[in-house]
Amino acid sequence: MEQETNSLEIIPADKEKIKKIWMVTGILFLATVVEFIIAFTVDAGMFKTTIFILLTVFKAFYIIGEFMHLSHEKKGLVWCIVGPVAFLLWLIGAFWIQGEAVYAAIFGG
Repeated sequence: MEQETNSLEIIPADKEKIKKIWMVTGILFLATVVEFIIAFTVDAGMFKTTIFILLTVFKAFYIIGEFMHLSHEKKGLVWCIVGPVAFLLWLIGAFWIQGEAVYAAIFGG
């Protein structure tokens, strides 16, 4: 004996969640538009590289905060994740600068 039910319950759309999704999409779109404008209008150099790095880090943390719901967690948990990442970014930058200094000292560049 099989029972077959053809009832489907339609849940109304949550307009607040849809509005939030569009806002997140808009913010990420604007950050990407700024990156494209800078990419095609600013000459290569430290300013352009810095802006790209800052916008990339902003978008990465914004995506993590919104889509992985990290911005809705307790601040202690957020700092347990953001702190080591910030330290690693600083460490990579320090090694990069030190590596350039060592390379210049060895090869006279």
